[in-house]
Amino acid sequence: MAHLFYQTGQRRPVLEQARGVYMWDVDGKRYLDGSSGAMVCNIGHSNERVLDAMRRQMEKATFGYRLHFETEAAERLAAKTAALCPEGVNKVFFVSGGSEAVESAIKLARQHALAVGQGTRWKVISRRPSYHGCTLGALAVTGYAPLTAPFAPMMREMPMIPAPRAYLDGLDPEDPATGAHYADMLEAEIIAQGPETVLAFIVEPVGGASTGALVPPAGYMEAVQEICRRHGVLLILDEVMTGAGRTGAFLGLEHWGLEPDIVVLSKGFAAGYVPLGAMAARDDLVAALLESGGFLHGFTYAGNPLACAAGAAVIDEIARQGLVANAAAMGAALKARLEGLRARHPIIGDVRGKGLLLAFELMADPVSKAPLPAHLNAHQRLVDIAHDLGLIVYSRRTRDGVEGDHIMVCPPLIVHEGHLDEIIEGLDAALTRLVDDLALTEMA
Repeated sequence: MAHLFYQTGQRRPVLEQARGVYMWDVDGKRYLDGSSGAMVCNIGHSNERVLDAMRRQMEKATFGYRLHFETEAAERLAAKTAALCPEGVNKVFFVSGGSEAVESAIKLARQHALAVGQGTRWKVISRRPSYHGCTLGALAVTGYAPLTAPFAPMMREMPMIPAPRAYLDGLDPEDPATGAHYADMLEAEIIAQGPETVLAFIVEPVGGASTGALVPPAGYMEAVQEICRRHGVLLILDEVMTGAGRTGAFLGLEHWGLEPDIVVLSKGFAAGYVPLGAMAARDDLVAALLESGGFLHGFTYAGNPLACAAGAAVIDEIARQGLVANAAAMGAALKARLEGLRARHPIIGDVRGKGLLLAFELMADPVSKAPLPAHLNAHQRLVDIAHDLGLIVYSRRTRDGVEGDHIMVCPPLIVHEGHLDEIIEGLDAALTRLVDDLALTEMA
């Protein structure tokens, strides 16, 4: 009998070890990690250089409270992080994960507004669907009903605009008019709310699990940045999933030359070796905050030296192995293979993503984009079938979390062509079994 409980009652095999892109359970069965866990293990499992860096730090100190000591490990990682952020985004605050990073960004934005005499600004606009974390503050800017609805009475409702799902709306994502169409929704919402009340807009450069690797239409990201600047609204880029090389750039914002006010990082930032996240902000935002009395926020493990030593080693490995370039090259190759699967399996209605942040969406009719009936639970069934076949993938529901099944295919950035072949073979077999299972279910 297990004393540990998870989100559901479903049990999984016990993990024995993990190396590179593979994981083994205690019975010796091997699995290819086709989703990097939850899009986390960007440099693969058990990288010896990272483990060595952690050992060296453990021999010095495993904890130093930030109000008592500064640590070389935290300062070194902060410098590396700032160097990878846009110019002017030089101040870094460490946390233990993505939800904490988002929570920190929202709080910093609000405290900055108070510090500069703009106390009427408190509303944070986000998109629906979206996911920004599981703490109550991060949930308030999350547009994913199954996760937010139970806690709605406990949260301050925040305004939201539609995510730019051009493929569902019958619009051409390559047409700049499409990007302008969706960006105009942000400006309309800012005006409707009253610009003097709007604090920030938070957005993922490429959609994560809530929208299934949704790439914004042409001109969209540049337009929302310009709108934010025009109305004095801070732009917060949630790079928890897109950062650390996942999209074929170290930060997703690089694809559009964006200059945000705040960037949040986690997941691949420490690649699963330790719990670690970061918030990086513009110098002037932090300066105003500190001059007004300091940042009224913090976590016990913020800037933990062991975590920071691991994070710095992960960044070094991304550079040493050329993993950003590999993510771009292998991502293009994997996306082409997923398109090939789509041609063989009509149940796949859309393939999308950037770099090695990729997904495909299952549909009842790829022409009308009609989703599969929700009761079939097709996305979870496919994940379970693939798992039985030794392939790990990740799934969610695209359409506000209640229907529209998509599968995230996001292997570690160390993959090569042979790994891609294994992934596609596993998915091909899993899709064949899924279609057969769904046919039997419908007959029953």
